Amino acid sequence: MNQFELPSGSRLLEKNFTYGVATASFQIEGSADTRLPCIWDTFCATPGKIADNSNGFVACEHVKRWKEDVELIESLGVDAYRLSISWPRVMHQDGTPNEEGLNFYIQLLDALNAKNIKPYVTLYHWDLPQYLEDEGGWLNRETAYRFQEYTKLVVKAFGDRVYSYATFNEPFCSAFLGYEVGIHAPGKIGKEYGRKAAHHILLAHGLGMQVLNSESPNTQNGIVLNFTPCYANSKADEAATAYADDYINQWYAKPIFDKAYPDIIDSMPEWQKPDIHEGDLAIIGQPIDFLGINFYTRLKYVADEQNIYRELPPQEPLTDIGWEIYPQAFTDLLVDLNKRYDLPPVFITENGAAMADKLENGRVNDIDRVNYYQAHFIALHNAIEQGVNVAGYFAWSLMDNFEWAEGYLKRFGIVYVDYPTQTRTIKESGLCYKQLISSRK
Repeated sequence: MNQFELPSGSRLLEKNFTYGVATASFQIEGSADTRLPCIWDTFCATPGKIADNSNGFVACEHVKRWKEDVELIESLGVDAYRLSISWPRVMHQDGTPNEEGLNFYIQLLDALNAKNIKPYVTLYHWDLPQYLEDEGGWLNRETAYRFQEYTKLVVKAFGDRVYSYATFNEPFCSAFLGYEVGIHAPGKIGKEYGRKAAHHILLAHGLGMQVLNSESPNTQNGIVLNFTPCYANSKADEAATAYADDYINQWYAKPIFDKAYPDIIDSMPEWQKPDIHEGDLAIIGQPIDFLGINFYTRLKYVADEQNIYRELPPQEPLTDIGWEIYPQAFTDLLVDLNKRYDLPPVFITENGAAMADKLENGRVNDIDRVNYYQAHFIALHNAIEQGVNVAGYFAWSLMDNFEWAEGYLKRFGIVYVDYPTQTRTIKESGLCYKQLISSRK
């Protein structure tokens, strides 16, 4: 078997360094049963939005197979499991609890705790109830307050079963991909939408943190942000690239840590700016116990007269989804964020790669993914050596699943899912991950 190699004495080899695997509700659960429709159900039903015309009705049948999946998670030797809660599964439209949906998660949490696997719960991983979208979704300020009510319901129902709560996963994707460029649900397109949606999501985060800090003070409470480091193609492109970084990365981090948006907000036309009420930034800037960071790739930029900046095509080597493999950006990102902000402990809440996996003779020898992880563990080690306080790492993903606009065409799992039979097979990368975890001292 292959194995990951790390420098002797690396923080990544210490017993108290947390290792986990991660999933998201819509991507694996299936089983609509009493779950209300969400924006991704609607998006999947819209012709031309999903590459293979698929949907999440079956996915990995996790609602039916959760006991088997908990055994699978345990077999990898991880310390923690990061999962997300489906808002439309646990709450009726009138705001009352959906007991059937809540009981599914309560059983799952109890099973994880019984095996000493810490549950890291994400409250929002993109599956907004469709009835809220019908009222404007994240363009409607009221949705932030509906999120606060949802947070209260979940915290009350789960009690002391949860180790850590994250309010949101990747606000950038929900706001920019969903409301500005339209390649994710709900598929709205317009620069007048993106910043407004982002502000309401960040406001919802702050309102949710108020609930978590008062009603669940013993859990580790924070947020998960994705970052795609921006690199200038030449010296002449540096100013434009800095603007791009503020627009796609710092826009989501700076309000949380500095209670302010990046300075680029001043140069934006009024119709693009969010509607910021007095006190909003103080709510957004609630103290957090941890920052979750999702990292996959980098992008390069050139100056553009019409749009300030322009993204260049990714350079080889590429993953199967077409993202450049550039591990140095992982180190650069973490070191840069540590200099910019007064960071709490950091968890790498997602990192991984889509590869063109093949199941042959009952095995998946995904050596390209093994190499991706190896290079990124070294990059993470280097960031820690430069002073970044990283407390844990979650591989994305536990298993192959519904990859949003790509449908089932792209595989990110360290466990292979044969969709017709729902058979799970641990890939070579998963076996290497298990070996790394067991080698800690």
